[in-house]
Amino acid sequence: MIPFVSDRATAIADRVEAFVRDIVIPFEQDVRFEVHGHGPPAELVAELRARAREAGVLTPHILADGTHLSQRETAVVLIASGLSPLGPVAVNTMAPDEGNMFLLGHVANDEQKRRFLAPLVDGSARSAFFMTEPAVEGGAGSDPSMMQTRCVRDGDDWVIDGHKTFITGALGARVGIVMARTPEEGAGQACLFLVDLPDPAIRIERVLDTIDSSMPGGHSLIAIDGLRVPASQMLGEVGDGFRLAQVRLSPARLSHCMRWLGAAIRAQEIATEYACRRRAFGTLLIDHEGVGFMLAENRIDLQQSALMIDWCAGVLDSGSLGTTESSMAKVAVSEAVSRIADKCVQVMGGTGVSGDTVVEQVYREVRAFRIYDGPTEVHKWSLAKKIKRERLSRNHP
Repeated sequence: MIPFVSDRATAIADRVEAFVRDIVIPFEQDVRFEVHGHGPPAELVAELRARAREAGVLTPHILADGTHLSQRETAVVLIASGLSPLGPVAVNTMAPDEGNMFLLGHVANDEQKRRFLAPLVDGSARSAFFMTEPAVEGGAGSDPSMMQTRCVRDGDDWVIDGHKTFITGALGARVGIVMARTPEEGAGQACLFLVDLPDPAIRIERVLDTIDSSMPGGHSLIAIDGLRVPASQMLGEVGDGFRLAQVRLSPARLSHCMRWLGAAIRAQEIATEYACRRRAFGTLLIDHEGVGFMLAENRIDLQQSALMIDWCAGVLDSGSLGTTESSMAKVAVSEAVSRIADKCVQVMGGTGVSGDTVVEQVYREVRAFRIYDGPTEVHKWSLAKKIKRERLSRNHP
């Protein structure tokens, strides 16, 4: 679906796809999910990653010398990993770790990379990105400029206090990236800190019950009370927090599109197979226009999503932050894969809403995607503001 990709990326993606289809997909029905309500349990993650390591497909988007594939190359690899909700978990391309590895690979110093990045790349540790805050605290949800979490210098350390919410993977994570503000009047200065987890000063108050279930550790409500972090564990300098977060933001947003496009491709495969063998009113479902047209519309949405991802990836590969382009891609792809999953459920009828296939889970996962990494409406609002600025800057009547 992604055109003109390098031979090396195609070869890696082919190996990842074969591993996901042959090894990972059978684990989707693993009984361990029945007693674990917040994503794949740790022992299952470890088992899958051991298999991936043995197959040579663990962390496939980062090469042996530590360099990353280009964004266009990453796309084909992450799409392949997303063919199962467990695929990104197994091959270590899942959120938030993939985005955190990208950030640390680009902005961390050598000692920070050794201590915090290396265990993420080798798949022995998971991570969490502590930015979003509870609305009841007046904190940063989709608007990080409202951040309430504070950091105060105390000798060679910083002390952090605040609350965070919807922190993916915090339960069981070993590496944390915490965003906080200095306490000056007005906005203060945003900072990013690397922390070892677990830490008694970072308390998981509750793991939220959410519609999705593919991410280890789920999504947690967090209290930070007197967290002491050495100054050497700050990423960049005081006031660099928002700038450095932008390094992570657009690629991580696009990576979501890649993985969930893979899930939508899989759902389309299952619904197509169902429609081509199930008969109703004397004919195959696929031959009923109401069904066939839904699958045709899905094919169009799949191709448009792939092209949108490729376009945005090319922008990022040019060196641009791609903030606007990634917003556009996130809206287009999240809405498209949601339509695809919805039609797949409809094509399959009662089977589509049961746990007999992964289609039901894909439907739930991609519905959450329309909110995660910024709701559709926030991205549209941001784009509308940009359109207005551009129009006014022309000074036309």
